[in-house]
Amino acid sequence: MKRSAPRAIALGLAGLLAACATSPLGRQQFLLMPAAQMDEMGVAAYAQLKNETPVSKDQRQTAYVQCIADHIIQVLDPQDQQGWEVNLFQDDSANAFALPGGKIGIHSGLLRVATNQHQVAAVMGHEVGHVLAQHSNERVSVQYATQSGMQILAAISGEATTEKQMLFGLLGLGAQYGVALPFSRKHETEADVIGLQLMAKAGFDPRESVTLWQNMAAVSGGSPPQFLSTHPSHATRVRDLQAQMAEVMPLYQQAQAAGRRPDC
Repeated sequence: MKRSAPRAIALGLAGLLAACATSPLGRQQFLLMPAAQMDEMGVAAYAQLKNETPVSKDQRQTAYVQCIADHIIQVLDPQDQQGWEVNLFQDDSANAFALPGGKIGIHSGLLRVATNQHQVAAVMGHEVGHVLAQHSNERVSVQYATQSGMQILAAISGEATTEKQMLFGLLGLGAQYGVALPFSRKHETEADVIGLQLMAKAGFDPRESVTLWQNMAAVSGGSPPQFLSTHPSHATRVRDLQAQMAEVMPLYQQAQAAGRRPDC
C-alpha cells in the first residue's frame, strides 16, 4: 500500500497538469473530459428531456424565444455559432438550463417573470455563457477529482476504522460545502458576466438583467443561505450585475449604433 501511494499521487498530479484550461473570462479551469464526449452526453440528456417534458405548442411564445436566441447566437464567434438548439418547455417553474452541445431549455413559467425581450435575453445569454465556458465539464471534472482524491486518501491511510469512516464523511461534507458549491456559484457569476456581454452585443439592454433578478427575488420567497446554495443570493446577483454596467453599456451602445435593435 505504501509503495503504491506515491504512484497514485504522481498520476493524480499528472492529471491535474493535463487538465488545465482557461475560461472565456481568463479564469484557470480544471477540465478532464474531452469536449466531444461532453457534447454527446448533453445531446443524449436533452433528447431524454424532450421525451419526458412536453415542448410548448404555443407558436407565438416559441417564435419569441427563438428570435431572442437567434440574435444572441449571431454575435458569437463564427466557430461557436453552429449546432444550437433552443426549446420552450411547458413547465410552470421560472427556470432555464443549458447542456453541452449547445442545448438550451427555457421553461414557459420564466416568461411570466422575464417580462420583456431584454430580460429573456439576460437568461438566454447566461445559459449560452455556461456552454461557452464548459461549466458542465468543469463540474464533472471537479466531482471526479474530489471522489478520486478521497479514495486515494483512504487507501494511503491504511486499515479502515469507525473513526476514519467518520473523518472521511466529514471530509466529504467539507468537499461539498467548501469546494463544489462555491465553485458552482463561481460558474453562475461567470455566466452572468458572459451573458451580459452577449446580450449587450446583440442589442438587448443589459440594465434589464437587474430588473429580471429583482423580479426573481419577488416571486421566489425564501431561499437557503448562500453558503448552502449553488447560486448566488438574489441580492448578491443584483449587486454584481450593477457593478458590470460600466463595462457592458458601451457594448450595448455600439450595437445600437450598428443597427442591432432586436424586435422579438
